[in-house]
Amino acid sequence: MNVTGVGYAPHGEIRVGGLPAHRSQALVDLLSAAVLCNNAELSQEDGRWRIVGDPTEAALLVVAAKHGVWKKAVATQQPLLREIPFDPGRKLMTMVRRTPDGAIAYAKGAPEVVLARASSYLTENRAVVPLETAERERFLAVGAAFARESLRVIAVARRVLTAVPDTDAGNDVERELTLLGLVAMKDPLRPEAVEAVRACRGAGIRTIMITGDHKETGIAIARELGILNGYDAIAGLELDRLSDAELAERVERIAVYARVSAADKLRVVKAWKARGAVVAMTGDGVNDAPAMKEADIGVAMGLAGTDVTKEASDMVVTDDNFASIAKAVETGRGIYSNILKTIQYLVSGNIGEVLVMLLAAVLGLPLPLLPVQILWINLVTDSLPALALAIDPVSPGIMHEAPRRAADKILNGERLGLMLVQGLFLAVLVLGVFTVALWGRGETLGYARTLAFSVLMMAHLVHALNCRSNTVSIFVLGLHTNLPLLAAIMGSAVLQVLVVWTPWMQPIFNVVSLSPADWFLVVGLALSPLGAMELWKAIRALMIEPQHGNDKGEPRADIAQQ
Repeated sequence: MNVTGVGYAPHGEIRVGGLPAHRSQALVDLLSAAVLCNNAELSQEDGRWRIVGDPTEAALLVVAAKHGVWKKAVATQQPLLREIPFDPGRKLMTMVRRTPDGAIAYAKGAPEVVLARASSYLTENRAVVPLETAERERFLAVGAAFARESLRVIAVARRVLTAVPDTDAGNDVERELTLLGLVAMKDPLRPEAVEAVRACRGAGIRTIMITGDHKETGIAIARELGILNGYDAIAGLELDRLSDAELAERVERIAVYARVSAADKLRVVKAWKARGAVVAMTGDGVNDAPAMKEADIGVAMGLAGTDVTKEASDMVVTDDNFASIAKAVETGRGIYSNILKTIQYLVSGNIGEVLVMLLAAVLGLPLPLLPVQILWINLVTDSLPALALAIDPVSPGIMHEAPRRAADKILNGERLGLMLVQGLFLAVLVLGVFTVALWGRGETLGYARTLAFSVLMMAHLVHALNCRSNTVSIFVLGLHTNLPLLAAIMGSAVLQVLVVWTPWMQPIFNVVSLSPADWFLVVGLALSPLGAMELWKAIRALMIEPQHGNDKGEPRADIAQQ
């Protein structure tokens, strides 16, 4: 964060990209007060400048130092007597310091709050003149102009006291202030923030901004981020006038909440939950804790977050980056998707084995598989290929899928039906080759079993490629994108060949040798589940419109506080 402009009488506003053309006494007074009402620290260690404290206060120290006003020097001359800390409800903080002329209170906070407590302002020649309505409106207009450029604006004021206050209450100090001016600072968006918000919107996640900044600042930043998109913005005072029922009715049309209190944040979360949304709330301050606790997922900032906020949260973002939250959503979806892939692979394969044995018994066929062969199939297919599926890379289109509802089961009717069909396909394939070999060609039972055993093993391995996606072709995903899975399939296939081909293993598994022509048949039949699934995917793509999160991100909500 860095200061980009100041506004003080009678000039209106001045840009401070570098040093201004002239260093007036009014600017020095403004910066001195901002430094004296400040808890941040600026120090030099090993030739490098280091800032400790709130980013807003740190930005004030930096711009003041650039103009020759150093906190250490001015604070030594004016020791601290009392501090009235910043409070989100008051949106103001004050420090009382001892000076040669007596005690002086220095205050800074939201422009509308400071102006409401000010009765005068300082001119460029350091004259104190009454703050009439016209001047008050002019200062507010300057602040609004800054805010429309997505700048954070604070007002700085002071008051000469006749006596040092006995308590830290602000009522007797923060009144009849003399306004020194406005300071505008830019909190630049991270380069990846816009893309992260866009990714969330594509994933059906609605991003809402809750900020303590001016409403115009919030609107400008929301436009930059792509959050506004035709939605409304509302300030805390407007929100206070809405009943809970009215807020619940309007909440889906509001994208920006400005100048809000902790209670307001809690109301927003409750309103979204009342609409049936799954709500995540991010924050770093103590005033965020109640809303984060109420949300389905509380996300605390690891760098700027307070201990209270972290305790109230469900997870902590270690780099304070919204893009990390979007990436976490993508990663979480990938993990969930891989769990489904693995379940589908294991269950459909085992359904195929069960149906092979069941249908053979119903049809009066000899056992197509022996127990030792079934154990071998389970050992090989349910280990390395299944593990490789569990680490399948995140699908490129996963952030364009609609969010699943909290009440959704891990296996829905469509997926269960698909697993049954895939298992039945494997069973029919194996029984078909077993029956044809045994009765159609008059081969021995040992040969027919070996052929059925090899076909089921190889088909089950190839079926792992099907389970990577039920909608996207494996050739679009790319065979090379999961090399561990390819290695597991090929390694397991080699083991199967060794079992059938090695003489000393044949008696163990009750198999006989297969000819090269037989192996070509096995491979051809093993590839048929892949061909059938690819055909199904192509037909599905033509007949069924893929589900995507809509462009406005309905109906879920991700409460993201700036």
